[in-house]
Amino acid sequence: MLDLLIKTYIKLSLEEETGNKIGLFRAICSIFGGLLVSYLSMCLLVFIIPGSAGESIVVPLMFNTFAWAVVALWISLSKSKLIALKRVFIPSLFICILLTIFIIGM
Repeated sequence: MLDLLIKTYIKLSLEEETGNKIGLFRAICSIFGGLLVSYLSMCLLVFIIPGSAGESIVVPLMFNTFAWAVVALWISLSKSKLIALKRVFIPSLFICILLTIFIIGM
C-alpha cells in the first residue's frame, strides 16, 4: 500500500516536458478547483463585509466571476499535477478554516 502511494506521488510530481498542452487533469482541476475556491471566498466575503447578508452580497457576486477566472488560470499554469492539486486543496482548506471560525465565533 505504501509502495503504491509513493509511486503515485512520484507520478504526480513529475514535471511535464513541454508546456504546449494543458492536459485534461489540470483543466478539470482548474475549472472545478477555481470554482470551489471562488465560491468559498465569496462566502467568506459575506462575513467580512460589514452590514447584513442581503446588503453585502453584491460585492462577492461581482467578485466571484473575476476570482474564478484568476484562480483557474493560476491552477492551469502549474508545472505538475501535484502542484495543481496543492493549488486547489491548500487555499480551499485555509478558507474553510476561516469560514468555520466565523460561523462558530458568531
